[in-house]
Amino acid sequence: MDRTLYALDLAKQVFQVFWVEGRSRTREKRLKRAQVLEFFARVAPARVAMEACGSAHYWGRELMALGHEVMLIHPRYVRAFVKTNKTDAADARAILAAASQPGMRSVPVKSLAQQTVLALHRVREGRRDMRTALMNQLRGLLAEFGVVLKRGRQAGLAELRGRWPELEAKLPGVMMRLLREQCEAIGRLEREVHELEGRIRAEHAGDERFAALTSIPGIGPLGASALLAQLGTGQQFHSGRGASAFVGIVPRQHGTGGRVRLGAISKRGDPYLRTLLIHGARSVIAKSRHHSPWLKALIARRPKNVAAVALANKNVRIAWALLTRGGRYQPDHPPRARAAAQ
Repeated sequence: MDRTLYALDLAKQVFQVFWVEGRSRTREKRLKRAQVLEFFARVAPARVAMEACGSAHYWGRELMALGHEVMLIHPRYVRAFVKTNKTDAADARAILAAASQPGMRSVPVKSLAQQTVLALHRVREGRRDMRTALMNQLRGLLAEFGVVLKRGRQAGLAELRGRWPELEAKLPGVMMRLLREQCEAIGRLEREVHELEGRIRAEHAGDERFAALTSIPGIGPLGASALLAQLGTGQQFHSGRGASAFVGIVPRQHGTGGRVRLGAISKRGDPYLRTLLIHGARSVIAKSRHHSPWLKALIARRPKNVAAVALANKNVRIAWALLTRGGRYQPDHPPRARAAAQ
Protein backbone atom coordinates (compact mmCIF):
# COMPACT_ATOMS: atom_id res chain seq x y z
CA MET A 1 0.00 0.00 0.00
CA ASP A 2 1.15 3.52 -0.77
CA ARG A 3 1.97 5.25 2.55
CA THR A 4 0.69 8.60 1.27
CA LEU A 5 -1.70 10.15 3.79
CA TYR A 6 -4.68 12.03 2.38
CA ALA A 7 -6.81 14.35 4.51
CA LEU A 8 -10.41 14.73 3.35
CA ASP A 9 -12.63 17.49 4.73
CA LEU A 10 -16.23 16.33 4.35
CA ALA A 11 -19.16 18.48 3.30
CA LYS A 12 -22.47 18.16 1.48
CA GLN A 13 -21.39 19.30 -1.99
CA VAL A 14 -17.81 20.70 -1.99
CA PHE A 15 -14.98 18.65 -0.43
CA GLN A 16 -11.36 19.57 0.21
CA VAL A 17 -8.50 17.06 0.02
CA PHE A 18 -4.93 17.76 1.15
CA TRP A 19 -1.88 15.51 0.96
CA VAL A 20 1.92 15.54 0.87
CA GLU A 21 3.88 14.12 -2.05
CA GLY A 22 7.39 12.93 -1.40
CA ARG A 23 8.96 14.54 1.64
CA SER A 24 7.78 18.12 1.48
CA ARG A 25 5.63 18.89 -1.56
CA THR A 26 2.07 19.66 -0.45
CA ARG A 27 -0.94 19.32 -2.73
CA GLU A 28 -4.58 20.26 -2.26
CA LYS A 29 -7.66 19.99 -4.41
CA ARG A 30 -11.31 20.95 -4.23
CA LEU A 31 -13.73 18.24 -5.28
CA LYS A 32 -17.43 18.21 -5.92
CA ARG A 33 -19.42 15.39 -4.40
CA ALA A 34 -19.51 13.36 -7.63
CA GLN A 35 -15.72 13.69 -8.04
CA VAL A 36 -14.65 12.28 -4.65
CA LEU A 37 -14.80 8.58 -5.48
CA GLU A 38 -13.45 9.21 -8.99
CA PHE A 39 -10.39 10.93 -7.47
CA PHE A 40 -9.64 8.20 -4.95
CA ALA A 41 -10.27 5.45 -7.50
CA ARG A 42 -7.38 6.84 -9.58
CA VAL A 43 -4.81 7.01 -6.78
CA ALA A 44 -2.96 4.03 -5.36
CA PRO A 45 -4.39 2.50 -2.16
CA ALA A 46 -3.33 4.82 0.66
CA ARG A 47 -4.42 6.11 4.05
CA VAL A 48 -7.32 8.57 4.14
CA ALA A 49 -8.04 10.60 7.28
CA MET A 50 -11.37 12.30 7.96
CA GLU A 51 -13.21 13.86 10.87
CA ALA A 52 -15.71 11.52 12.57
CA CYS A 53 -18.70 13.66 11.68
CA GLY A 54 -21.91 13.34 9.68
CA SER A 55 -21.61 10.98 6.66
CA ALA A 56 -18.05 9.98 7.69
CA HIS A 57 -18.94 6.30 8.06
CA TYR A 58 -20.59 6.26 4.63
CA TRP A 59 -17.50 7.73 2.97
CA GLY A 60 -15.31 5.43 5.05
CA ARG A 61 -17.08 2.35 3.70
CA GLU A 62 -16.88 3.65 0.14
CA LEU A 63 -13.15 4.39 0.39
CA MET A 64 -12.43 1.05 2.04
CA ALA A 65 -14.18 -0.65 -0.88
CA LEU A 66 -11.60 1.06 -3.14
CA GLY A 67 -8.77 -0.48 -1.11
CA HIS A 68 -7.87 2.51 1.06
CA GLU A 69 -7.20 2.48 4.80
CA VAL A 70 -9.58 4.89 6.54
CA MET A 71 -8.87 6.81 9.73
CA LEU A 72 -11.72 8.69 11.45
CA ILE A 73 -10.59 11.28 14.03
CA HIS A 74 -12.70 13.02 16.64
CA PRO A 75 -13.28 16.69 15.63
CA ARG A 76 -12.03 17.82 19.05
CA TYR A 77 -8.58 16.43 18.26
CA VAL A 78 -8.56 18.13 14.85
CA ARG A 79 -9.61 21.58 16.10
CA ALA A 80 -6.34 22.04 18.00
CA PHE A 81 -4.40 21.95 14.70
CA VAL A 82 -6.39 24.68 12.91
CA LYS A 83 -3.81 27.48 12.76
CA THR A 84 -5.83 30.46 11.57
CA ASN A 85 -9.39 31.03 10.42
CA LYS A 86 -11.64 28.01 9.99
CA THR A 87 -11.95 27.23 6.28
CA ASP A 88 -12.24 24.01 4.30
CA ALA A 89 -8.56 24.19 3.32
CA ALA A 90 -7.48 24.91 6.90
CA ASP A 91 -9.61 22.02 8.17
CA ALA A 92 -8.06 19.62 5.66
CA ARG A 93 -4.54 20.68 6.72
CA ALA A 94 -5.52 20.27 10.38
CA ILE A 95 -6.86 16.76 9.71
CA LEU A 96 -3.57 15.78 8.10
CA ALA A 97 -1.57 17.24 11.00
CA ALA A 98 -3.73 15.44 13.56
CA ALA A 99 -3.55 12.12 11.69
CA SER A 100 0.24 12.39 11.56
CA GLN A 101 0.58 12.53 15.35
CA PRO A 102 1.95 9.35 16.99
CA GLY A 103 -0.69 7.47 18.92
CA MET A 104 -3.62 9.48 17.54
CA ARG A 105 -6.87 7.68 18.36
CA SER A 106 -9.34 6.91 15.61
CA VAL A 107 -12.93 5.69 15.38
CA PRO A 108 -13.58 2.40 13.54
CA VAL A 109 -15.83 2.64 10.52
CA LYS A 110 -19.30 1.29 11.27
CA SER A 111 -20.82 -1.34 9.02
CA LEU A 112 -24.10 -0.90 7.19
CA ALA A 113 -25.85 -3.18 9.72
CA GLN A 114 -24.52 -1.16 12.66
CA GLN A 115 -25.73 2.12 11.21
CA THR A 116 -29.13 0.62 10.41
CA VAL A 117 -29.64 -0.41 14.02
CA LEU A 118 -28.44 2.98 15.25
CA ALA A 119 -30.94 4.66 12.91
CA LEU A 120 -33.76 2.68 14.56
CA HIS A 121 -32.51 3.80 17.97
CA ARG A 122 -32.33 7.44 16.89
CA VAL A 123 -35.87 7.42 15.49
CA ARG A 124 -37.18 5.73 18.65
CA GLU A 125 -35.42 8.34 20.79
CA GLY A 126 -37.00 11.11 18.70
CA ARG A 127 -40.50 9.63 19.05
CA ARG A 128 -39.99 9.29 22.79
CA ASP A 129 -38.91 12.94 23.10
CA MET A 130 -41.94 14.03 21.08
CA ARG A 131 -44.19 11.98 23.38
CA THR A 132 -42.66 13.65 26.44
CA ALA A 133 -43.09 17.10 24.88
CA LEU A 134 -46.78 16.46 24.11
CA MET A 135 -47.38 15.16 27.63
CA ASN A 136 -45.76 18.25 29.16
CA GLN A 137 -47.84 20.44 26.87
CA LEU A 138 -50.99 18.61 27.96
CA ARG A 139 -50.15 19.20 31.61
CA GLY A 140 -49.55 22.89 30.93
CA LEU A 141 -52.86 23.29 29.11
CA LEU A 142 -54.80 21.62 31.93
CA ALA A 143 -53.00 23.65 34.60
CA GLU A 144 -54.48 26.82 33.05
CA PHE A 145 -57.92 25.41 33.97
CA GLY A 146 -56.97 24.36 37.49
CA VAL A 147 -56.41 20.67 36.67
CA VAL A 148 -53.18 19.09 37.95
CA LEU A 149 -52.40 15.49 37.01
CA LYS A 150 -50.33 12.93 38.90
CA ARG A 151 -46.65 12.59 38.18
CA GLY A 152 -45.66 10.10 35.51
CA ARG A 153 -47.04 9.71 32.01
CA GLN A 154 -49.09 6.57 32.58
CA ALA A 155 -50.42 7.70 35.97
CA GLY A 156 -51.31 11.13 34.57
CA LEU A 157 -53.16 9.71 31.56
CA ALA A 158 -55.02 7.22 33.78
CA GLU A 159 -56.16 10.04 36.06
CA LEU A 160 -57.23 12.10 33.04
CA ARG A 161 -59.39 9.26 31.74
CA GLY A 162 -60.97 8.84 35.18
CA ARG A 163 -61.78 12.56 35.43
CA TRP A 164 -63.06 12.89 31.87
CA PRO A 165 -66.78 13.29 32.85
CA GLU A 166 -65.81 15.97 35.37
CA LEU A 167 -63.83 17.84 32.72
CA GLU A 168 -66.65 17.60 30.15
CA ALA A 169 -68.97 19.33 32.60
CA LYS A 170 -66.37 21.97 33.44
CA LEU A 171 -64.57 22.85 30.19
CA PRO A 172 -65.83 24.17 26.83
CA GLY A 173 -66.38 21.72 23.97
CA VAL A 174 -63.52 23.21 21.95
CA MET A 175 -61.12 22.53 24.83
CA MET A 176 -62.36 18.94 25.25
CA ARG A 177 -61.83 18.28 21.57
CA LEU A 178 -58.29 19.65 21.86
CA LEU A 179 -57.57 17.41 24.85
CA ARG A 180 -58.91 14.39 22.97
CA GLU A 181 -56.66 15.12 20.00
CA GLN A 182 -53.67 15.58 22.33
CA CYS A 183 -54.31 12.20 23.99
CA GLU A 184 -54.67 10.52 20.60
CA ALA A 185 -51.33 11.98 19.46
CA ILE A 186 -49.63 10.74 22.63
CA GLY A 187 -51.15 7.28 22.15
CA ARG A 188 -50.01 7.19 18.52
CA LEU A 189 -46.44 8.04 19.54
CA GLU A 190 -46.62 5.39 22.27
CA ARG A 191 -47.52 2.75 19.70
CA GLU A 192 -44.73 3.89 17.38
CA VAL A 193 -42.17 3.64 20.21
CA HIS A 194 -43.26 0.06 20.98
CA GLU A 195 -43.19 -0.82 17.27
CA LEU A 196 -39.65 0.51 16.90
CA GLU A 197 -38.52 -1.45 19.96
CA GLY A 198 -39.92 -4.59 18.36
CA ARG A 199 -38.05 -3.85 15.13
CA ILE A 200 -34.83 -3.36 17.09
CA ARG A 201 -35.26 -6.78 18.73
CA ALA A 202 -36.08 -8.34 15.34
CA GLU A 203 -32.76 -7.05 13.92
CA HIS A 204 -30.92 -9.22 16.46
CA ALA A 205 -33.04 -12.36 16.16
CA GLY A 206 -30.77 -15.40 16.39
CA ASP A 207 -27.67 -13.33 17.25
CA GLU A 208 -25.68 -15.16 19.94
CA ARG A 209 -23.81 -12.01 20.90
CA PHE A 210 -27.10 -10.20 21.56
CA ALA A 211 -28.30 -13.08 23.73
CA ALA A 212 -25.01 -13.06 25.64
CA LEU A 213 -25.24 -9.31 26.37
CA THR A 214 -28.85 -9.50 27.55
CA SER A 215 -27.82 -12.16 30.06
CA ILE A 216 -25.87 -9.49 31.98
CA PRO A 217 -28.01 -8.00 34.81
CA GLY A 218 -28.60 -4.34 33.97
CA ILE A 219 -28.35 -4.71 30.18
CA GLY A 220 -31.71 -5.13 28.47
CA PRO A 221 -32.57 -5.55 24.79
CA LEU A 222 -32.16 -1.84 24.00
CA GLY A 223 -28.83 -1.58 25.84
CA ALA A 224 -27.50 -4.76 24.23
CA SER A 225 -28.54 -3.57 20.77
CA ALA A 226 -26.92 -0.15 21.25
CA LEU A 227 -23.74 -1.76 22.61
CA LEU A 228 -23.48 -4.06 19.59
CA ALA A 229 -24.04 -1.16 17.21
CA GLN A 230 -21.41 1.01 18.90
CA LEU A 231 -18.73 -1.52 19.91
CA GLY A 232 -19.10 -4.03 17.07
CA THR A 233 -16.71 -6.91 17.76
CA GLY A 234 -14.87 -4.90 20.45
CA GLN A 235 -11.50 -5.76 18.88
CA GLN A 236 -10.62 -2.08 18.52
CA PHE A 237 -10.15 -1.85 22.31
CA HIS A 238 -7.18 -3.38 24.12
CA SER A 239 -9.15 -3.91 27.32
CA GLY A 240 -12.56 -3.53 28.90
CA ARG A 241 -11.48 -0.21 30.35
CA GLY A 242 -10.97 1.11 26.83
CA ALA A 243 -14.55 0.17 26.01
CA SER A 244 -15.92 1.85 29.13
CA ALA A 245 -13.82 4.94 28.39
CA PHE A 246 -15.35 5.00 24.90
CA VAL A 247 -18.82 5.03 26.49
CA GLY A 248 -17.74 7.81 28.88
CA ILE A 249 -18.28 6.17 32.27
CA VAL A 250 -14.72 6.25 33.58
CA PRO A 251 -13.41 9.02 35.88
CA ARG A 252 -11.71 12.07 34.44
CA GLN A 253 -8.03 12.30 35.30
CA HIS A 254 -6.18 15.44 36.28
CA GLY A 255 -2.55 15.17 37.25
CA THR A 256 0.49 17.30 37.86
CA GLY A 257 3.79 16.71 39.63
CA GLY A 258 3.31 12.96 39.49
CA ARG A 259 0.03 13.13 41.41
CA VAL A 260 -3.13 12.10 39.56
CA ARG A 261 -6.61 12.92 40.83
CA LEU A 262 -9.79 11.23 39.67
CA GLY A 263 -12.93 13.29 39.17
CA ALA A 264 -16.44 12.73 37.85
CA ILE A 265 -17.07 10.53 34.83
CA SER A 266 -15.86 11.88 31.50
CA LYS A 267 -19.29 11.69 29.75
CA ARG A 268 -17.58 11.15 26.40
CA GLY A 269 -19.12 9.06 23.68
CA ASP A 270 -22.80 8.48 22.97
CA PRO A 271 -25.03 9.90 25.76
CA TYR A 272 -27.92 7.69 24.63
CA LEU A 273 -25.95 4.49 25.21
CA ARG A 274 -24.60 5.79 28.51
CA THR A 275 -28.13 6.61 29.68
CA LEU A 276 -29.41 3.12 28.83
CA LEU A 277 -26.56 1.48 30.76
CA ILE A 278 -26.88 3.68 33.86
CA HIS A 279 -30.68 3.33 33.99
CA GLY A 280 -30.27 -0.43 33.64
CA ALA A 281 -27.84 -0.44 36.56
CA ARG A 282 -30.28 1.65 38.63
CA SER A 283 -32.98 -0.92 37.92
CA VAL A 284 -30.76 -3.72 39.21
CA ILE A 285 -30.00 -1.81 42.43
CA ALA A 286 -33.66 -0.90 43.04
CA LYS A 287 -35.45 -4.11 42.01
CA SER A 288 -33.05 -7.04 42.26
CA ARG A 289 -33.32 -9.05 45.48
CA HIS A 290 -29.97 -10.79 45.15
CA HIS A 291 -27.02 -8.42 44.83
CA SER A 292 -23.48 -9.67 44.41
CA PRO A 293 -21.11 -9.21 47.39
CA TRP A 294 -19.22 -6.57 45.39
CA LEU A 295 -22.41 -4.55 44.77
CA LYS A 296 -23.62 -4.94 48.37
CA ALA A 297 -20.34 -3.58 49.70
CA LEU A 298 -20.42 -0.71 47.20
CA ILE A 299 -23.99 0.32 48.10
CA ALA A 300 -23.08 0.20 51.80
CA ARG A 301 -20.29 2.76 51.46
CA ARG A 302 -21.30 4.94 48.50
CA PRO A 303 -24.50 6.71 47.30
CA LYS A 304 -26.77 4.70 45.04
CA ASN A 305 -26.16 6.95 42.02
CA VAL A 306 -22.41 6.38 42.34
CA ALA A 307 -23.03 2.64 42.69
CA ALA A 308 -25.23 2.68 39.55
CA VAL A 309 -22.47 4.31 37.47
CA ALA A 310 -19.90 1.86 38.85
CA LEU A 311 -22.15 -1.08 37.99
CA ALA A 312 -22.70 0.31 34.47
CA ASN A 313 -18.92 0.62 34.10
CA LYS A 314 -18.47 -2.99 35.19
CA ASN A 315 -21.22 -4.16 32.82
CA VAL A 316 -19.47 -2.57 29.83
CA ARG A 317 -16.24 -4.36 30.73
CA ILE A 318 -18.12 -7.65 31.02
CA ALA A 319 -19.83 -6.97 27.68
CA TRP A 320 -16.44 -6.33 26.05
CA ALA A 321 -15.11 -9.62 27.43
CA LEU A 322 -18.12 -11.53 26.06
CA LEU A 323 -17.83 -9.87 22.65
CA THR A 324 -14.11 -10.56 22.29
CA ARG A 325 -13.91 -14.00 23.95
CA GLY A 326 -17.41 -15.41 23.48
CA GLY A 327 -19.52 -17.26 26.03
CA ARG A 328 -22.34 -16.21 28.34
CA TYR A 329 -22.41 -14.22 31.54
CA GLN A 330 -21.54 -16.28 34.64
CA PRO A 331 -22.39 -14.58 37.96
CA ASP A 332 -19.93 -16.71 39.95
CA HIS A 333 -17.08 -16.56 37.45
CA PRO A 334 -13.86 -15.56 39.31
CA PRO A 335 -11.64 -12.72 38.02
CA ARG A 336 -8.87 -13.86 35.69
CA ALA A 337 -6.11 -13.07 38.19
CA ARG A 338 -7.76 -15.13 40.91
CA ALA A 339 -8.57 -17.96 38.49
CA ALA A 340 -4.92 -18.09 37.35
CA ALA A 341 -3.72 -18.20 40.96
CA GLN A 342 -5.98 -21.14 41.69
